Amino acid sequence: MHIIHHTTELRTQVRQWHAAGLSVCLVPTMGNLHEGHLALVDRARQLADRVIATIFVNPLQFIQGEDYDTYPRTLEEDSLKLSERGTDILFAPEVAEVYPSGLENHTEVSVPALDGFLCGASRPGHFTGVATVVSKLLNLVQPDTAVFGEKDYQQLLVIKRMVSDLCIPVDIQSLPTVREEDGLAMSSRNNYLNEEQRRIAPELYKQLQKIADQLRAGETDYPTLEHAGMDELKQFGFEPEYLSVRRRHDLQLPSTGTPPEELIILAAARLGKTRLIDNLQVLSS
Repeated sequence: MHIIHHTTELRTQVRQWHAAGLSVCLVPTMGNLHEGHLALVDRARQLADRVIATIFVNPLQFIQGEDYDTYPRTLEEDSLKLSERGTDILFAPEVAEVYPSGLENHTEVSVPALDGFLCGASRPGHFTGVATVVSKLLNLVQPDTAVFGEKDYQQLLVIKRMVSDLCIPVDIQSLPTVREEDGLAMSSRNNYLNEEQRRIAPELYKQLQKIADQLRAGETDYPTLEHAGMDELKQFGFEPEYLSVRRRHDLQLPSTGTPPEELIILAAARLGKTRLIDNLQVLSS
């Protein structure tokens, strides 16, 4: 695996691959890799001839008071993991490489149709930071395909909408959430949990499963299901930000006639100082 820090070298290699008729798949990450990230790399290897992973802790998607400065930077360990999974290039740029004009008054990309609610309400500016950096990475790498995880479902839809609206010639693929044996969605921030919090954390996913079962059974009083679920999470010690039943394709509020297989349940909750997010597509049982 070749580690590259500068755009010029990266683009030279990608041009050579494309000239040789080889396809390229991008896996964007912020590092501190776990098995969920590596599953994206495995999927990328199935989709393309060459795989490029990026590690870049993007300052624009952290809102004030979040953990940008303390977010784990584990480049050496991550490099070994990516190499073992067959990654061809690791692109690990500095902030100045991605934002050459600085972070003040930079050009931004926003997706208003999918912002301002759910995670967009509790993290104002977060999705603009995500859309901006992903658009830049797609332009820097110029892949044929890019793969994202479904754990950050709202983020996934933001990226798909951005690519569609801006006519970016890349195919966005997704991979279902990778979970621990007890159901907890894999996340770099799970390492922030203490032993007791880690024991409780899987209750978030169990609550989503419970609501999904109720929806499949024909329940359509979404607010009542949401409020009951929030109350149960509080009993376990969570501080819920939201628990919401939405339409899967656009995250808008469903009508009572929306088929269960078109629904998704999304949640964000704090456990101690750790913010956990998860979602569950209802689908058929």
